[in-house]
Amino acid sequence: MKVFKSLFTLALVLLVNTISAQTAEEIIANYIENTGGAEAWAEVNATKMSATVNQGGMSIPVTVYNTKDGKQAVVIEFNGQKITQMAYDGTNLWTTNFMSMKPEKSSEEMTQNMALNKNDFPSPLLNYKENGYAVEYVGTETKEGAETYKVKITQEPVMVNGVESPSISYYYFDTENYVPIVIETSQMGQDVNIVMSDYQEVEGLYFPFAMSQAGQPFEMSEIIVNPELDETIFAYPGE
Repeated sequence: MKVFKSLFTLALVLLVNTISAQTAEEIIANYIENTGGAEAWAEVNATKMSATVNQGGMSIPVTVYNTKDGKQAVVIEFNGQKITQMAYDGTNLWTTNFMSMKPEKSSEEMTQNMALNKNDFPSPLLNYKENGYAVEYVGTETKEGAETYKVKITQEPVMVNGVESPSISYYYFDTENYVPIVIETSQMGQDVNIVMSDYQEVEGLYFPFAMSQAGQPFEMSEIIVNPELDETIFAYPGE
């Protein structure tokens, strides 16, 4: 009888694990389908997102550029000037020193970690299988007042202070629409909480137009898919 119970328990555990893995895949598949479909997402080569950030009572315009080959840039407008807060040109990760207003390269470690993002445009969920990421259904949880499916995604490890560290994120998908409304992740060894809402259609694809990170809200005014881009937006100007 004890042997039968042990075998039954083992079979149940294996069944639960199998269902969990399949459920995670189904949740992600539903997300991709509900936000435009895999074929449409595959046609996206770049995005340009215009937003407004409230900082100390001031509304600061921010433009975020991302490309399929991993280039990124965040440009703000402050006191009538356009300032590149952060940019990655495929080789150099750099920022603007707000004291000297001159460009400065980031550390080699930060640059190497940034290079990993090339696999994740426009979302690590789209090509997780091809990239060898592991996904796991964790369960249901209430987030932002909504019932969600919690999915764990493990990506390639990153370097933090010279030590290889796991890269694990938790995505919380609204159970009704299968879109992420919260992401719990880490950046440079720091825990980060991202909240997303107000999904709107842009050329057949759905993007969140309201986001907040560490309590800092971002209100999107426009998202352009496959915009014409000037490569100098990303290029390190110090050489």
